Amino acid sequence: MIRFKLFVGAVLCSTLFYAQQSKISSNKTSVIEAVVKQEKKMITMSDQIWGFAETAFQEKQSAKVLADYAESQGFTVERGVADIPTAFVASYGSGSPVIGILGEFDALPGISQKAQPTKEPLQKNAGGHGCGHNLFGVASLSAAVAIKDLIKQGKIKGTVKFFGTPAEEKFFGKLFMARAGLFEGLDVCLDWHPSAKTKADVQSSLALVDFIVEFNGQAAHASADPWNGRSASDALELYTTGINYLREHIKPTVRIHYDIQKAGDVVNVVPDYSRIWIRVRDTKREGMEEVWKRVEKMAEGAAIMANVDYKVSLVSGLHEILVNRAGGKAMQKNLEYLGEIQYTKEELAFAYKIQEGTGKPQKGIDAKINPLEETKEHPGGGSTDVGDVSWLVPVVRLGVTTAPIDTPWHSWAVVACGGMSIGHKGMIQASKALAMTMVDMYDDEKLVEEVKKEFKERKGDYVYKAILPDGPPPIPTASN
Repeated sequence: MIRFKLFVGAVLCSTLFYAQQSKISSNKTSVIEAVVKQEKKMITMSDQIWGFAETAFQEKQSAKVLADYAESQGFTVERGVADIPTAFVASYGSGSPVIGILGEFDALPGISQKAQPTKEPLQKNAGGHGCGHNLFGVASLSAAVAIKDLIKQGKIKGTVKFFGTPAEEKFFGKLFMARAGLFEGLDVCLDWHPSAKTKADVQSSLALVDFIVEFNGQAAHASADPWNGRSASDALELYTTGINYLREHIKPTVRIHYDIQKAGDVVNVVPDYSRIWIRVRDTKREGMEEVWKRVEKMAEGAAIMANVDYKVSLVSGLHEILVNRAGGKAMQKNLEYLGEIQYTKEELAFAYKIQEGTGKPQKGIDAKINPLEETKEHPGGGSTDVGDVSWLVPVVRLGVTTAPIDTPWHSWAVVACGGMSIGHKGMIQASKALAMTMVDMYDDEKLVEEVKKEFKERKGDYVYKAILPDGPPPIPTASN
């Protein structure tokens, strides 16, 4: 009797699955098949980029892998856009709608790691893909290739654009691409990010600003005649003390970070130069700007107390993400159709070892499709230059599982997962969901209008202006 019930249950599940299969369009079936055909190439490219592990604005090999593949697939590729050698745009088709998709490929410095669940650098002091960007760019481009195939076959009409966007982790490459007008003319843009959960992303991010404060004083012998010195290091210490006292009096949504980059060279010299990198964040741009201006002003007070000169230099800043729920609902349906990623015993064992190695409970991998969330007024989390794009064009976002539950992001553990099958499976799933949602945009004019209408309502009368100083992108050179 038990066996009979199990058999009936299996038949019902199978029937429901095939009923669900019949609900999707032939175009969606085609893009899923197109992604499957690219799987081996996708894994090869992501592993290459994982191995290169190139950091901000230095992603020459990584950008070439993606741009060359786009070119081989019939895209017109414009390289070195926005005065950034590693930025590019790959386009195919003509006319409307014009759908864009974002792809990142930069690594983080200092977290090199082998593709194993115990901490061991692949190359000492080298970079590592602790945010999964080796998967990000590949999945997005492969989705664009699947759409290109449909355009080429005459099954859909319009234009698809893949944006190779470097330096998300440090210099925020999309800001310079936005300033160059590269996102103009898009109807909708899609974006995804590796995660420990799979969900249509309808949460915002934190706005931020980065600026440098420098103090200049007078050097002197620290013992023989310190009274002749004016310590830039004293000013820096007074400044950080002021910032830390301020923390009690800011809203819970605000974050302030700093990195002391220079505070003297030797103990027996009164330092005449110091330098600190400050970052201020908030869930809303207006709140961030208020704290930013106050923290800048505090530098003057520190300089007065230490009797030194000071200089504040804007590096750049980010807008919070402008959420689009209409697009998120379309993405959610496609995720639910695809269902959960299936993992092997070996992959689960890898996940447990990652959790053990990072001091987390051994819960395995979250494969479920999370329901569409309510959009929070004040979300937690980090910041991204996708936020700036979202104030120029509606952005539809996605997160897909590429690492175990509670894995510390920007760490060796994410690097390890991105170089093996757990990361690969998430990348392939993301590519399918992105391609399917892009099909929705090409096939359903009303959906595009709904997405654009929500964008206009949320944006209101705000005129986008990048938080960015004048001048070219800060491309690293051998001298700096």
